[in-house]
Amino acid sequence: MKKRVLSLLLTTSMVAAMLAGCGSTQAAPAADAPAQTETKTEEAAPAADAPATEDNAEAGVDISEPVTLKWYLEGSNVTDDSAVLEEANAYLKEKLNVTLEPIWGTWGDFDDGATLSIQSSEDVDIYFTCSWTKNEYNAFSKKGYFLRLDDPENNLIEKYASDLWNLLPDVLTQGATITGADGYGVYAVPGYKDIATQNCWDVNVPLLEKYGYTIDDIKNADYFSLGDILETVKKGEGDSFYPLLIEGAVLERMVDNTIIVTGDTTGNVLSYIIDPKDPSKEGAYGNTIISKYESEEFKKFVEQSREYFLKGYIDPAMGNAEQANDTRSAKQLSGEYLIGTQSYSLGYELQATQERGFEVAMVPVTPAEIDTTSAQGAMMAISTASKHPDRAMMFLNLLNTDPYLMTLLNYGKEGVHYELEDGLVKFTDKRSDYQPWTNGMGNVTILTPTVDQGADFWDGFKSYYGSAVSIPIIGFSFDSTAVEAQAGALSNVCAQYSLALEAGTIDPETALPEFIQKLKDNGIDEFVAEANSQLQAFLDSQK
Repeated sequence: MKKRVLSLLLTTSMVAAMLAGCGSTQAAPAADAPAQTETKTEEAAPAADAPATEDNAEAGVDISEPVTLKWYLEGSNVTDDSAVLEEANAYLKEKLNVTLEPIWGTWGDFDDGATLSIQSSEDVDIYFTCSWTKNEYNAFSKKGYFLRLDDPENNLIEKYASDLWNLLPDVLTQGATITGADGYGVYAVPGYKDIATQNCWDVNVPLLEKYGYTIDDIKNADYFSLGDILETVKKGEGDSFYPLLIEGAVLERMVDNTIIVTGDTTGNVLSYIIDPKDPSKEGAYGNTIISKYESEEFKKFVEQSREYFLKGYIDPAMGNAEQANDTRSAKQLSGEYLIGTQSYSLGYELQATQERGFEVAMVPVTPAEIDTTSAQGAMMAISTASKHPDRAMMFLNLLNTDPYLMTLLNYGKEGVHYELEDGLVKFTDKRSDYQPWTNGMGNVTILTPTVDQGADFWDGFKSYYGSAVSIPIIGFSFDSTAVEAQAGALSNVCAQYSLALEAGTIDPETALPEFIQKLKDNGIDEFVAEANSQLQAFLDSQK
């Protein structure tokens, strides 16, 4: 039997120690990697060059026909995958008679590219999906784009992926079980990664120290009291430098303590406010979903953003949806920022430091909390248009249970993209050519730790995420079917106003009342009422 993902018996001193490490300029014990909890598998991952010892294809299954699988991923920075695919496809040919063709979607192009591909029924077998992308897991499952993997008449999990399913924590398998087009079941394989949500300041440490500040100065400030630091660095670096590098939606959640309501595809017009001191308790509005753009918290936040923008602290591109992601990524890599925003995975500062070439620190702003969005934070779905669903399921099982394959596809080829040093991964300069999003690929708990992480990485990681608490409405997912017309209209309104307000590029004195009135005109009250009706029914069912 699988062991529970959360350990509620951890000491508070362990939690405090791990949280302190998150914001320290000293290396925290991890890179962009997921939480590990107790499972049936061994604690230590095998060396990256040790191939799988068992054939993951089910005995008696005919795999004599060669198959090509197309796989659409999110968050990639891959310019040369030739060495990786040559080795991976030789291995997959032997194991499953499969040739893999990845589509390396980036942070900037995945949403539109993957959504168009799915809706056009393109010949793609496996798509990344989750609770926060445009091809949102719940909505696209309900629309019939993703295959039900545990269908009673053709249970692909039972046939080909019992090993994978048995090693996943309960919070992930439960989070993947939803009502889709073919009933209540599983429509994607959840990635075994960081299980909790936490937001941090992303700090350019050398630049901070250049102007005489320390990490403690960031820890002791909040969004409304960063002005003096931002002003000093702006004056020192010049008019073309923007010290505050934001992702508008993440910044709003950091400042207002809001979370995404899973299933809300309008641009997150809905929200639930958590208690920032104890997310397991009811927040400022109780167990109620609010229209966050109408809240006093949002008004105060965007007024501060406007002030910072007018002083030249925020790049105008951050308020433009077509420019924001690519500009933010480029400035992170070049170090053209002082403080940024980050939806955090424990130890991400190590990967960011390695990728950017300067010391990066992460300073926690919100506590680590588990919500439905984080449980559905990274998943792989088999398209209903796939001609090879059985082989796709075999591949996902192999990928998530075979350390050799996961390491190869995630870290690259040994001797090219990394070397092993005392059994730990040390990246080479060629790693910059091959950087898939680690947490977006699957069960990264079977990766060999890196030199920066250290051999005991998983113990610290397990303690950190094991201490995360669930919010009171964990498991709730909104179904907007009854208010679908309002959802479409509200989405258009949000696209016009929300990001620009969050980045301060438009004046909230006039734009915010206009925004709220358009929300009213397009059915926000009915939309919120439907969400709260469903939430109350959900909470009643949990009693």
